[in-house]
Amino acid sequence: MRKIVFVLVLISFISTRIFSQEFKVKVTVQTPKLKLVDPKVFKLMEKSISEFFNNSKWTVDDYEDNEKIEASVLINITNEISPTSFVGDFSFQCLRPVYNSNYKTVTLNWVEKGYKFVYEELQPIDISTTVFIDDLSAILSFYGYYMLGLDYDSFSTMGGDRYFDKAREVVDNVPLTNQNIKSWNINGKKDNRYWLVDYIRSPKFRNYRQSFYEYHRLGLDFMVKDAAKARAVIISALKEVGRLADLYPQNAIVKLFINDKRDELVEIFKGAGYAQRNSVYNLLSRIDPSNIERYKDIIR
Repeated sequence: MRKIVFVLVLISFISTRIFSQEFKVKVTVQTPKLKLVDPKVFKLMEKSISEFFNNSKWTVDDYEDNEKIEASVLINITNEISPTSFVGDFSFQCLRPVYNSNYKTVTLNWVEKGYKFVYEELQPIDISTTVFIDDLSAILSFYGYYMLGLDYDSFSTMGGDRYFDKAREVVDNVPLTNQNIKSWNINGKKDNRYWLVDYIRSPKFRNYRQSFYEYHRLGLDFMVKDAAKARAVIISALKEVGRLADLYPQNAIVKLFINDKRDELVEIFKGAGYAQRNSVYNLLSRIDPSNIERYKDIIR
């Protein structure tokens, strides 16, 4: 009997290890000024989306609990079209731990405004890659894979390829008749989901992805060990971001990087030597001129 119990416990342990999920996502649904729907529906929506991220198996890799990717999803419902149809702003933020510190860097900080979707009480939400299921499943699937791609890219060169490709599959399966199609296809704004994944998988952006890896793995992860050298690596990465900004003005990848790293870069270089502070200030002022006042904190 003891042997049977031991075997069952062992199988349970192995199963938990093999199927340990990748995400630790906090989901918040806000509903200011809404009147049609019972508030409990939005609590159920929170629960369903949380389970979608945290209980699904997204990769073939095994994650320890302390290795899970921390992220947050904030959905601000701005309009009730009907008791089951909504318009909302979706905010996604993903974090990566920095070695030898308690600090966590942002790898994604992105807002999708005015997204239309349907949600009914207890509606299942599923990963949507091989076929389009619904608008909510599609946007959550896209950003789930995109966050994975960025996380893997930050730990190994081009490590996120398979996950960016999965995100692209989500894009490719959205029908042309979809109510949100301008946020999904080539004819939409240059920072929509189509362009986010098209740029990141383009050969023209391989140097950027190499720099993204170096920024995190050879820059941030070495700040404690050798801050001056780590800052030099980060400056090199910023030069590649600047090159892309010059070649492809207003492209989604530069916008994403700056959204993620703006405040972090200011804090990193406040304590640098004059040459590094001046170099970074000039770079950031050119890449992100609308926030030049923020960057003046680097050289003050």
